[in-house]
Amino acid sequence: MALVEGCKHSLEISIPAAEVESETNRVVQDVQKRAKLPGFRPGKSPASIIRKQFAGDIRQQVLESLIPTHLQKQLEAENLSVVGTPDISDVHFHDNEPLRFKATFEVVPEIELGEYTNIEVPYQDPEVTDEDITKRIDEIREQKAQYVNIDPRPLADGDYAVVSLESLEGVVGDPVKTDEMQLEIGAKETFEAFNENLRGLSPGDEKDFEVEYPADYGSEKLAGRKVKFHAVVKGLRKKELPELDDDFAQELGDYRTVDELKEAVRKAIFSQRQYEAQQEAKNKIVDKLVDAHEFPVPEVFVDRQIRNRVEQSLRAMAEQGVDPSKLKLDWEKVKDAQREKATREVKASLLLGKVSDREAIRATRDEVDAEVEKAARQQRKPVAAIHMEFEKDGTLGRIASHIQTDKTLNFLFERARKTAES
Repeated sequence: MALVEGCKHSLEISIPAAEVESETNRVVQDVQKRAKLPGFRPGKSPASIIRKQFAGDIRQQVLESLIPTHLQKQLEAENLSVVGTPDISDVHFHDNEPLRFKATFEVVPEIELGEYTNIEVPYQDPEVTDEDITKRIDEIREQKAQYVNIDPRPLADGDYAVVSLESLEGVVGDPVKTDEMQLEIGAKETFEAFNENLRGLSPGDEKDFEVEYPADYGSEKLAGRKVKFHAVVKGLRKKELPELDDDFAQELGDYRTVDELKEAVRKAIFSQRQYEAQQEAKNKIVDKLVDAHEFPVPEVFVDRQIRNRVEQSLRAMAEQGVDPSKLKLDWEKVKDAQREKATREVKASLLLGKVSDREAIRATRDEVDAEVEKAARQQRKPVAAIHMEFEKDGTLGRIASHIQTDKTLNFLFERARKTAES
């Protein structure tokens, strides 16, 4: 065996001539049984004619039979764990001679696991202030706000105008038309052109005016365009927030008092911030782990990770309305740009796998079943049907792997040396 570079290895294998001839005879007999040649009954064609007539097919079948078998034997003998598909080259296949070939492939790297506990990482539990709780409860009150019609008068900042709107010019395709939309006059979220032109109007008033939309506006019909609208003020509303009292708390859930609601909000904020802080700390632990271990990684793993990263980016673009098929990706440039991050991610994955092996960290059946049940509830399908589906498409294995990674990260975090952030 020869080490080519990094994780790449090669083997030169020779198969004895007698074994090659024996396999060739077996293939010839097999072809002979099925061959239909003019002048001969099925299965009765002479072997010499079969060898000549089907030489290409016979050669291919012998190679497909012998090469994988002998390569696998040699890999097992040398205890090599191959990733990807070996590249077969330099095939020497002639009558009455040994069959020789070269196999080039990548292997899972040997990792000498260094220190992975007691890694120093900046971390402290988050704080939740009274202001944080008040802000979150105010957000909930805003969500529960009611908009009440009030007597007609000129619109002023802070009022909610009920407006019908129709585009007169500047729009591509069909005009924009809405019978009833609600705008807060003077709000940051409201385009200044609407604020300026609606301020001072009363219900029943009409006005034509222009609005200039930015190039990155969400609607393609309006983005980067100057649009002329005809607006009719149909009504005037004010926002009423619910009182922060025990009744409000009881409406939101299983709370008897405002104090109980505030405590639940405090716990929710703390839990979310703690999760985010721990995730950040875990990422730093993994970075330190990768920095402390130097080993080669298989190109096939790096390529796969780059493809995963690109596919995630394309999915995110598609969700934002960008058509990925219109993007002309230069795959070589993409690979170069993503290589360093992808390589570190592969190293991190291999190291976490090594730690989980060393510490016997595994996903339990109950943990996997719980995730399957969650998916079944979300998809409103029987648990057994989802389990069968996940088993068939490999999702079950991915769930177990994800759980194992999470448990390994928790193990590393629990045993890390946390220091106060400077």
